[in-house]
Amino acid sequence: MTGSERPATPAGETPASGSLPHWSDGDDVPTITRGEGVRVSDDEGTQFLDFASQLYCVNAGHSEETIVEAMTEQARRIPYVSSSKHNDARTELAARLADVAPGDLSGVYFAVSGSEANEAAVQFARAEQDAPKVLTRWRSYHGATYGAAALTGDPETRATVERYAATSGSGKFLPPIPAAFDAESPEELTEKAADHLEFVIRNEGPDSVAALLMEPVGGTSGAFPAPPGYFERVRDLCDEYDVLLISDEVITGFGRCGDWFGIEAEGVQPDMITFAKGVTSAYAPLAGVLVRDSLGASLREEGIDVGQTFGGHPVACAAGVAAMDVYEDRLLDNVESVAPTLESELRALNAHEAVSEVRGRGFLWAVEFAEPETGDPYVDPWAGEGNETDDNPVAAVKEAAMDAGVLVGGGRPGFQLIVAPPLCADESDVREAVGVLDDAIGEVFG
Repeated sequence: MTGSERPATPAGETPASGSLPHWSDGDDVPTITRGEGVRVSDDEGTQFLDFASQLYCVNAGHSEETIVEAMTEQARRIPYVSSSKHNDARTELAARLADVAPGDLSGVYFAVSGSEANEAAVQFARAEQDAPKVLTRWRSYHGATYGAAALTGDPETRATVERYAATSGSGKFLPPIPAAFDAESPEELTEKAADHLEFVIRNEGPDSVAALLMEPVGGTSGAFPAPPGYFERVRDLCDEYDVLLISDEVITGFGRCGDWFGIEAEGVQPDMITFAKGVTSAYAPLAGVLVRDSLGASLREEGIDVGQTFGGHPVACAAGVAAMDVYEDRLLDNVESVAPTLESELRALNAHEAVSEVRGRGFLWAVEFAEPETGDPYVDPWAGEGNETDDNPVAAVKEAAMDAGVLVGGGRPGFQLIVAPPLCADESDVREAVGVLDDAIGEVFG
């Protein structure tokens, strides 16, 4: 039997050959074939409100013709230019990124994925500082390639990668969340978390630490913003100990948290920003690193001997320019307008005893669940208490919401859900989606 003669796989069944999905929720998942705005449809015509933006990346929604037209026009002119050459779309996007980046971040290195962008930023930091270590937070996610997985604080990801080959060159510190510190106020949390970070830097040896890499708002690790003043202390520590600060904006960039970049709300200047996902609204793979002027000058003088064939792909760069137009013209303003409604609707979920916390910023939120009597997670796979698929009522909430037509994301670890709609979502979309999630929580927890 030839490939063209193979029978189609019935809907809802997993084929014996073909695509091998990663991060899959199992066999019973929809086959998405169409999208428009904040909604997607499967091959049976069932429609879903996509309040996960697929993987927190379709920031402009699923049918933004401005981006599609820009990609088509670029593909007709010239579909590919080597990353070692200049290209007008690539040059234009780099200039646009430098215009909106905070401070003097003006040099742009293009990559393909967020993992590769983080690896490149770490490579630049180590070479610039002549130091081997990069510090990242426990319960963080920075990618799943070998280098990025070493940076990731999510034990599940690191355990998967390190099962056969160890990675090195990273250290870990605790995130500024109440569960990690015995603090009675946000101010005390800032003080204790920053003092802990300083202890780690000193314990590792400041001369051996090239950089700190962290998200300004936690992504899949739980959408947690830092307490007030925390990043100011982090910047002061970096300056005191001559350590570079890298802001991982793979999820938080391009309007997701209300600004072009999430770090802007913290009032500090990072030395580098890594980006991916929303830069093209995921219409084409693209990522990169924004670097400060002095580091950019050093990289130009020394040259860059690492990269990827498709880094800065012209069609992706054209998509990026068009996406930035859309963000600037209307979507950043829409997030500012609609985010208060999203926050208030989600915080109302605290009425459920099983909901222990709702937190986030802009269009990036987490809903965390815990046993009302004890405050303990219903399931905590990292602590050896169950696993993501075995008797996890939080996963059941996600499934019930999907069955009712709303897609939300699963957090790391799995005692939380992530809510991150496309930036074009309006107040009626928000109320509809959170209403379905409210019903799903009630269905599972009573």
